Amino acid sequence: MWYPPTKRAIDVVLAATGLILTAPISIMVAVLIKLDSSGPVFADTPERVGKNGEIFKMYKFRSMIKDAHTLLRTDQRFKEFYQRYKKNNFKIRTDEDPRITRVGRFIRKTSIDELPQLVNIIKGDMSLVGPRAFHVDELREQQRVFPKTKENVRAAHAAKPGLTGPWQISGRSSVDFPERIKLDAEYAKRKSINYDFKIMLRTIPAVFRGEGN
Repeated sequence: MWYPPTKRAIDVVLAATGLILTAPISIMVAVLIKLDSSGPVFADTPERVGKNGEIFKMYKFRSMIKDAHTLLRTDQRFKEFYQRYKKNNFKIRTDEDPRITRVGRFIRKTSIDELPQLVNIIKGDMSLVGPRAFHVDELREQQRVFPKTKENVRAAHAAKPGLTGPWQISGRSSVDFPERIKLDAEYAKRKSINYDFKIMLRTIPAVFRGEGN
């Protein structure tokens, strides 16, 4: 059973190093977010589903207008967009989302908005590599639409969600839910440190190509 402690040690060391090295960038981004639009520095994101179905708060830099997730579901201005968002497997192109701020477009395109998740990794909510962390309502809706995916969902939840994962190097937004959760389930069953490093290495060019979440 060397895999869990080894993976955890790698997570803590690399996440802590990443926080230190990216601190100047994080400070600059925080200032730009406050100057660009009203609201907090960190996003008020819905809770996510983690390992064994446990719910946790994911940290991200705010890339949208204040209360964006609540407004999406309650404000009539976004009614049509919300329907399109759900039909598109709860994914949408950054340049098509009317809630995203000017600074938000840049930090999402470069994945800088995800830097605070390094804190989630140190806390133990997440891992550097793992399945996608779905919103609670998103996961519920996807399983309703695709009931045959429930077994893969259970398998995927045997692992901590990741900052990156097989879904991220396989098309990210273009991969639909059944294929995405299948990739996650296969990853969770594999338990390979070598595979984790391969995914991390393949994530780097994906980020430089601007394939942000």
